[in-house]
Amino acid sequence: MLFTLAFTLTLVAHVVARVLQKKYPRFPLVVTALVLVLLFVWLLPLSFDDYYDSTERVFEHLLGYVTVALAIPLAFMSFEGIPYRKLTRLLLLSTLVGVLLPVGLAALIGLGADAQLAFVTRAVTTPIALNIAEIINAPLALASLIIVISGLLGAAAVPWLLKDVTDDRAKGLAMGLVAHAIGTAEAWQISPLCGRYSAFGMAINGLLTALWAPWVFAYFY
Repeated sequence: MLFTLAFTLTLVAHVVARVLQKKYPRFPLVVTALVLVLLFVWLLPLSFDDYYDSTERVFEHLLGYVTVALAIPLAFMSFEGIPYRKLTRLLLLSTLVGVLLPVGLAALIGLGADAQLAFVTRAVTTPIALNIAEIINAPLALASLIIVISGLLGAAAVPWLLKDVTDDRAKGLAMGLVAHAIGTAEAWQISPLCGRYSAFGMAINGLLTALWAPWVFAYFY
């Protein structure tokens, strides 16, 4: 019964968010749905702990399938006319900045070693990020919170920041690199081309980060 209620209000929030986005295209779908879920939980006789406990297993299970399913649109991508050297440099720079900048800022403002390690996963999608967090012994709860907040902020801000960018490939790549899965969900609302490049950016950034970040931070921390 509790799961049915929680799942239903999540579905309703998603449908309402889609309707609102059609009328107001600048409203980020995921952010709007999240706000509606929080509003429903507050209005209904349902605590957030009950909502989370009843849906955690299902949604986390589905998250893995959704992440793997992103390989499908990647198979239909066309890289014709793409400057590969510049793209490679961009991806390498992105994975370095996406990790070193937040960790450096966390250290600069005096956060502890655990918090600094949690920021290692900031720019990586959740399934990969939590595996990295386990390897480097970062607190999983804090890492999850950072990932979600950064994704929401990125999904909300990037469409406004990139409103003058007309190339959906560039826009999608930026959204995937900055806001991972949540940004990719928003990119699909722009266009399939934007969504595919966002999925590509998210996937490559996650792969590159997983290859070097655990080794570096496990050594230094």
